[in-house]
Amino acid sequence: MEFPAELKYSQEHEWVRVEGARATVGITDFAQDALGDVVYVDLPEVGATVGAGDTVCEVESTKSVSEIYAPLGGTVVARNEALEATPELINGSPFGDGWIFALEPFDAGGLDGLLDAAAYQGFVSEA
Repeated sequence: MEFPAELKYSQEHEWVRVEGARATVGITDFAQDALGDVVYVDLPEVGATVGAGDTVCEVESTKSVSEIYAPLGGTVVARNEALEATPELINGSPFGDGWIFALEPFDAGGLDGLLDAAAYQGFVSEA
C-alpha cells in the first residue's frame, strides 16, 4: 500500500496534492482497495463551490457506493474526464491518472487539519 509523502490526507480517505494555487484531490490507495473494482464515478461540476467536508461526488464499485468529500474548501476548476470512460484508473493509479477533481482557489488554512503520510498510515493501520 502506498502513502506518498508529498500528499496530505483526510480521515475520510481523500488525498490532496498542492501545486501552486491548485489542490488536486483523489482517493487513497487504502480507499480504492477497500472499495474493490471501481465501475462508475459521478464527477463534480466545474464551477461548483465546496466547503471542507462537503460531499462532492460519488464513486461506485462492485461492492458499494461511496461519497467523496472535499478535504478543503474551494472552487472546482477541473475534473478528471478520463474517469467517465475508464473509472478503473482509480484502482490502477489512485495517486496519478486516477485523480478526481481540482480546486482553485482553495482554503490553504485547511491543510493544517489534514494528516501527513505517516499520520495517515498510522490512522489506517488502526482501522
